[in-house]
Amino acid sequence: MTTPYLGEFLGVATLIFFGNGVVANSLLKLSKAEGAGWFNIITGWMVGVGMGVYVAIACGAPQADINPAVTFAKLLNGVYTTPEALMIMISQVAGGFVGGCMTYLFFRGHWELTEDQGIKLAIFCTGPAIRNYGQNLLCEIMATVALIFIIFAMFSKPVGGMAPGFGPFMVAVLVWGLGSSIGGTTGYAMNPARDLGPRLAHAFCPIPGKGSSDWAYAWVPVVGPFIGGGIAFALAKGIGIL
Repeated sequence: MTTPYLGEFLGVATLIFFGNGVVANSLLKLSKAEGAGWFNIITGWMVGVGMGVYVAIACGAPQADINPAVTFAKLLNGVYTTPEALMIMISQVAGGFVGGCMTYLFFRGHWELTEDQGIKLAIFCTGPAIRNYGQNLLCEIMATVALIFIIFAMFSKPVGGMAPGFGPFMVAVLVWGLGSSIGGTTGYAMNPARDLGPRLAHAFCPIPGKGSSDWAYAWVPVVGPFIGGGIAFALAKGIGIL
């Protein structure tokens, strides 16, 4: 039986299985894709976003947010009640956790061969290239504003008059473009469920030789996207897109 909560859960699980998977594929020792690089990684995330949206819609989530920051912006716009939004966000984080656990299971045998604890963590969640919490937070805010404001613009009238099913593809392209353009500073989380759920999976799963889950940084890719979602809503509302 499909529901919005099941759809969001499975959509995020799909997103993370692709997204964490492409990072693992590119970084873990003796993976045939080891060393594939940033272009491969952002392309995998792009496909994960598109497939996650399609799965979410098919499984009962017509809004297919797959991102608590998007859900928060829509809550501000009156799309959801507060209890609905909270349940969707919980479903999204749970999907991120399951997607992270799936990544661990899929790549068993490669964790032991990869000595770098930082690489193992980077497969699951984001981290800054240069650790400066204020600047890192600003990057996550700005990236999320760009993501959500452009999504609002994309689906507004008359711009949003696109063929059914084409919208998720364009959102995926947007995520790919953001990764190509501005993803290098913090790993462009832009999505609390994308970061928190898999980070919890990193802490939970018995990954050989893993290190800290870096909880000191974990608040940045959660707080930043929520702030960015609020700003994107305010901009879109003020301009008249919404």
